[in-house]
Amino acid sequence: MPHPLEELRDSALHETDSAPDEKVLDDVRVRYLGRNGSISAWGERMKTLNPEERPVVGKLLNEVRTAVIGAIEDRSGKFRAQKESDALTNIDISLPGTGRSGYSGYSGYSAAVTGYSGYLPLERGSLHPLTQMLERSIQLFRRMGFALADGPDIEDDWHCFDALNTPPEHPARNEQDTFYLPDGRLLRTHTSTVQIRAMEAAPPPIRVIASGSAYRRDEIDATHSAQFHQIEGLYVDENVSVADLKGTLELFMRELFGADTAVRFRPHYFPFTEPSFEIDVQSKALKGGEQWIEVAGSGMVHPAVFEEVNKARGDDAYDPEKWTGFAFGLGMDRLAMILFDIPDIRLFAQNDLRFLRQFA
Repeated sequence: MPHPLEELRDSALHETDSAPDEKVLDDVRVRYLGRNGSISAWGERMKTLNPEERPVVGKLLNEVRTAVIGAIEDRSGKFRAQKESDALTNIDISLPGTGRSGYSGYSGYSAAVTGYSGYLPLERGSLHPLTQMLERSIQLFRRMGFALADGPDIEDDWHCFDALNTPPEHPARNEQDTFYLPDGRLLRTHTSTVQIRAMEAAPPPIRVIASGSAYRRDEIDATHSAQFHQIEGLYVDENVSVADLKGTLELFMRELFGADTAVRFRPHYFPFTEPSFEIDVQSKALKGGEQWIEVAGSGMVHPAVFEEVNKARGDDAYDPEKWTGFAFGLGMDRLAMILFDIPDIRLFAQNDLRFLRQFA
């Protein structure tokens, strides 16, 4: 025969599991564990038991009480979780905030900012202007068939310079002085390093863009920063020509600055392209009207770059006699400054809400 306490336990557990709501569950708790509850009453009955029975019954009473309390707490937790879940189903989290009222911790600030004590409006956030510029640029190039590639900010000397036809004695290295780590690695001076890694990883044809930060030891002023942001592109295939380069970048510039934008290619020098071009734009939509503004660098990939990639790959996949390609680089900071008429590059990193609210 089971002990009466065991029968009480089984009955309490059954009623707990079948309780349909918190009110019924609380009735079960009172009926079994309340001051006059069935299980609690056994605490008083212990006084009437023989000394031999007390330890056995006392241990069983503790086990029964622990089991019933645990079951009731578990069941109550499930009811609370369900209630919270039901409440959230009626909330549209995409709606804008409605502000806070009566929160003393913000009352002084809200009075100073809004002129109304006790109320702090919740502002709608927005993307940083550089992020807007970056996402818009990526969107345009993706429409032209470019895939997005990625690479490390911390690079080795070969990927950053040697593979791009810029050996240690080359004067172009002086223009791209960067930050070096104790082990000889460095912070990349351009995202062209990702182009090299993309060619190492895959044979031609290849059409990629690489976005990210670049670093140089420039004197910081209104137009220069030690950290800036780029998108660089690479297209390698058979019979790629300057016409393909011009068509791609002219389309990009007109989509970005307006259909009436004039685009000019000026001869220039870069060690990793030949021929090389600086790109200027002219648009009535931009401040300055008829003024030509430099926006990018570009050119046809130098055969020496292909040869360095072949050495790294250990094959002849990028045979410069068979494959040609073009590359270009766009400064996101500069494009954003031109498009949004921003006078100082330092504004991008100062987190001044008066500046950032203009792009919300």
